[in-house]
Amino acid sequence: MSWLTDTLTSSIGKKLLMAASGLFFCCFLVVHLIGNLTVFGGSETFNSYVDHLHSLGPLIRIAEVLMAIFAFVHVVTGLSLALDNFKARPVKYEMKKNGGGRTLGSATMPYTGLVLLLFVLVHLKGFHFADHTSRSVFDIMTGAFSDPVIVGFYVFAMAVVAVHVSHGFWSAFQTLGLNHEKYTPAIKGLSLIFSLTVGVGFGFIPVWLSFF
Repeated sequence: MSWLTDTLTSSIGKKLLMAASGLFFCCFLVVHLIGNLTVFGGSETFNSYVDHLHSLGPLIRIAEVLMAIFAFVHVVTGLSLALDNFKARPVKYEMKKNGGGRTLGSATMPYTGLVLLLFVLVHLKGFHFADHTSRSVFDIMTGAFSDPVIVGFYVFAMAVVAVHVSHGFWSAFQTLGLNHEKYTPAIKGLSLIFSLTVGVGFGFIPVWLSFF
């Protein structure tokens, strides 16, 4: 088993773990967004969707455990890679030169990742671990998003998600070896479309609920 440990703790191994866990969460974002869009159908439609999820029982528990594992792997591996990069170049260059390949997303990955970690903790506390005995999930959402501060925080967090995913999506394919001069531009374009869809899709929900 030492070869497996050596592989996963190497720089390449860490990047592979980041890529795999990152793509897992990209898939989760798609499924989660599709489900959340039922909120535009009103309380009955959205609560029906939530009840359907709860009816899946053990499958939901398994999915939650998998998400917790992937989240742990993604966060720990990301911090480890950021620390490795810092150790490799502890002193910043006096002048930064951009060769054209560095983007806002790639330059801020560790920082946007930490913001998203904070957002997830706040989101879980406010929704997943909220008291559901006397209120439906729709009521919890509308109550939370009646506060403009919370709405602003969520919109900001979704903008950060878009920036983070804009780089993470295509770089995951690159890490997995799916990098070719013919296909990479298309993957980068898809990454931009995906990040905007996720950011605008999730970000518009609290704005819409706060007004309507």
